[in-house]
Amino acid sequence: MPSSSPRTVEEIFKDYSARRSAVIRALTYDVDEFYSLCDPEKENLCLYGHPDESWEVTLPAEEVPPELPEPALGINFARDGMNRKDWLSLIAVHSDAWLLSVAFYFGARLNRNERKRLFSLTNDLPTIFEVVTGRKPVKDKPSADSGSKSRNSAKRSVDGQIKSNNKLLDGSYVEDEDEHSETLCGSCGGNYSANEFWIGCDICERWYHGKCVKITPAKAEYIQQYKCPSCSTKKGK
Repeated sequence: MPSSSPRTVEEIFKDYSARRSAVIRALTYDVDEFYSLCDPEKENLCLYGHPDESWEVTLPAEEVPPELPEPALGINFARDGMNRKDWLSLIAVHSDAWLLSVAFYFGARLNRNERKRLFSLTNDLPTIFEVVTGRKPVKDKPSADSGSKSRNSAKRSVDGQIKSNNKLLDGSYVEDEDEHSETLCGSCGGNYSANEFWIGCDICERWYHGKCVKITPAKAEYIQQYKCPSCSTKKGK
């Protein structure tokens, strides 16, 4: 971090743009190097974009509270349990959120019109998620196709979570419990429970506790095809 923090809208936007360029390079041009650095066997790792347009995969800041808002923690843990494109997309989304948090951390003392101008400048640029996934920004109205695809993907790979929600909504929990009462987690062997998040492998069709394979409901939203650790390992052999 530079010795003097950016203070004006222009300075903050320049800092935002530099960090954004660094993260985009890590997730596109330098993606093979980035992928290799995110070893799941290492401790919690973060992806940092710096004001000099360099990027870094390293441990989070040790000071508490940190000097700046921190990026997503532990991005390396889900690397081998997700499709590579889905994993990169998830990191892109978190990076977008991190960049905005840093920009508005610097902009805490800006007035209302200045904050509005800062947001307008950042919003005119494609998000990292849009760049990484190749999606074009949609103006004025949301894309019905992409929204539908996202919902269908979530329903397929997060079936257990959606069933759990349905039980609370329509009272059909008895039928769902009977249907999955003999389902066992492919990792720990525990029984199915409607109160826990489960995810099914699209390859071997076994089910897992989300906590056992380190997949949260938020991560599952961006997984188009989930491969369990066992199937991911078999592919690499």
